[in-house]
Parts: sequence; C-alpha cells; structure tokens
Amino acid sequence: MLYSLLLAAAATGFTFACTALGAAAVFLIRDRAAGAANTLFLGFAAGVMIAASVWSLLMPSIEQTEAAGGIGWIPAAGGFAIGAAFLMVIHALLPHLNPGKRHAEGLPAKWHRSTLLFTAVTLHNIPEGMSVGLLFGMAGQNAGDPALMGMATALALGIGIQNIPEGAAVSLPMVDAGMSRWKAFLMGALSGLAEPVFGCLVVLAIGAITPFMPWMLAFAAGAMMFVVTEELIPDAHMGEHSTLGTIGVLAGFLVMMILDVALG
Repeated sequence: MLYSLLLAAAATGFTFACTALGAAAVFLIRDRAAGAANTLFLGFAAGVMIAASVWSLLMPSIEQTEAAGGIGWIPAAGGFAIGAAFLMVIHALLPHLNPGKRHAEGLPAKWHRSTLLFTAVTLHNIPEGMSVGLLFGMAGQNAGDPALMGMATALALGIGIQNIPEGAAVSLPMVDAGMSRWKAFLMGALSGLAEPVFGCLVVLAIGAITPFMPWMLAFAAGAMMFVVTEELIPDAHMGEHSTLGTIGVLAGFLVMMILDVALG
C-alpha cells in the first residue's frame, strides 16, 4: 500500500507541477493575443485524453476482465457509461466557467469569475488524477510490473504535458480580469491540486476497489471522455482557428499513443 501511495503521490505531484508551470505563464506573457496557440493547446489536451482513455484505461480494463475469464466489453462499457454520467451530473450541478466562455454553467451562484474558472479546471482534473492513481496503484500492487509501470508513466507524462497549457488557461484570464499576477499564478497552480488528492484517495481505497478495477478504469475513461466531448473539442473549434484545433487533437492523440505503446 505504501509503495503504491508513494508512486501515485510522485506521479500526480508531477502532473500538479506541470499545472503550476503553465500557470507561471502570467509572469511571461503580457499580451493575450494568442488565440491560435490556445486553440492548439485545447485540441492537444483533447487528443491526449482520448488516447489515454483508450490505451491506458479501456484496453487494460478489457484485458483484465478477459484474463479473469469474464466478458471484456461488459465492465468496459458499463464503467465508461457510469463515469460519463457521473461527471455529467457534477457538471450540471457545480457552478463553473470554462476558459474563454462568457457565461457560467451549473447551478446559479454569485461566485467571482476567478472562482468559477478555478472550479472548471479543478472539475476536469478529477478524472485525470483518478486515472494516474489507478494505474500506479495497479503497478504497485503487482510489484512494479514493468508493463504496468510503463503504461502508468506514459499516462502521467501525457497528462502532465497537457496540464501546462491548462494551467495557463486558468491564470491568464484572471490577470485580464484585474487580479494580481501572483494571485493568478497561485489560483492557476492550485487548480491542479485535485490530481494528487484524488490520485492518492484512489490508492488508499485500492484494497476495496481491486475486485472492481476493470470498472474503475473504464469509469475514469468515461469521465475523461465527457470532458473531451463536452468542453475541449468544442472549445478548440470555436472561432477562426478551428483547423489548428483539429491539428492539436491529432497531435495530442499521436503523442499519447506513442508514449503509451513505447513505454507500456
């Protein structure tokens, strides 16, 4: 348990650090006329999450079930649907404002714009933290199995890479709204704190959820795919730079696929 927890804490600590690195863009970027870059980054994040959902989560879910003599697609499909439905409900209830949007979603709330932005990215980071925690928990349970460790490392790298523009997407609008650069940086960095929190919580519960691991892997995939289809891809195809959004999706998918196959 301790070994798995340390692995998950280190991996999600890395992804959190990547979010903080992206949030530090407030100290470097003085002009936000970077719509094309933001569109590309959104698409890239979507591509990474799609590939991670398939190679790192759904395929291991199917393989584990079949290795145990079960029907592979049942927990994969069932967990996927439950994960997407769960995040859909949270998305509908929790007040949040996605970067680049004017109007908040979720239940009405008199929250400050910066709080709504913070909530949106925190919401997106929950399934990412769960995914990384699950894979490193599995690797730890299997005495550092090289294949599982490689797969978990690839996922952490992919999530970390896409967290960099995500951190910037939180902090930069806060500066535009009049917040100090240091406070915007801290808010952007802390939006990634959900990943180590939920990644470690999953590992702490690993003993109870081990029999349902294929379902949990698919659950995380469904939650991630909800974020992709509800927010990232639509946002990446708004405005005049939609082709860059498509390029970003393809590039992100390719990078994550290569990482997963090469390391896993």
